[in-house]
Amino acid sequence: MKKNKLFVACDTTSIKKIKKIITETQSSNLKVGYKFGLEFLNSKNGRTFVSKVKNKTIFADLKLHDIPNTCASAIKAIKDLKVDYLTIHISSGLDALKAAKKVSGKIKLIGVTILTSLDNKALKEIGFNKDVKKIVHHQAKLASKAKLDAIVCSAQEVKIVKKVFKKEIITPGIRFSSITNDQKRTLTPKQAYRNGATWLVVGRDITKGNIKKNIKKLIDHLNQ
Repeated sequence: MKKNKLFVACDTTSIKKIKKIITETQSSNLKVGYKFGLEFLNSKNGRTFVSKVKNKTIFADLKLHDIPNTCASAIKAIKDLKVDYLTIHISSGLDALKAAKKVSGKIKLIGVTILTSLDNKALKEIGFNKDVKKIVHHQAKLASKAKLDAIVCSAQEVKIVKKVFKKEIITPGIRFSSITNDQKRTLTPKQAYRNGATWLVVGRDITKGNIKKNIKKLIDHLNQ
């Protein structure tokens, strides 16, 4: 039976907490990977820890967003970490995406669409005059053109993305309940998989409280 895929968002600077998360999220029912973002990878011991992790699927959520040369150079600079996935903002532009893809090697390059913390009102404040879904659809076409390996988008936009992007789709903004915290465009795990997500990204709903119980809760939710 095909396993559901889950990236656990390790949003902390505590090595002790990360070790606990990795130990307690092991499951025969799920394929589990670990997402490390700016907080951990910029912390004093974070980079060293990630470079020593063995036999785990590692997702470096650095969200590169810069000129082509800088994006490519940054990817070369983290090759020693041997990460499996790495994010770059699609809004960096086609040239930057192509430059990044050219040097990424075995690292799967993930294009980040509109952040799940933004909604139409927030986009207007920034200066966009299209709604979220139209921008995400446009960005997915750009990611396809740049031959990126995956896309990060809200679970609400997976169906739109799948029309123009045929590879992996990773969805953050996953919530077991209606408490959305700082996310705006959220869905439950079951809804996200049903829409066609390849991987879910879940943080607080797994890592806060009893981690083993939270993993069981997720598995039970998916089996309902």
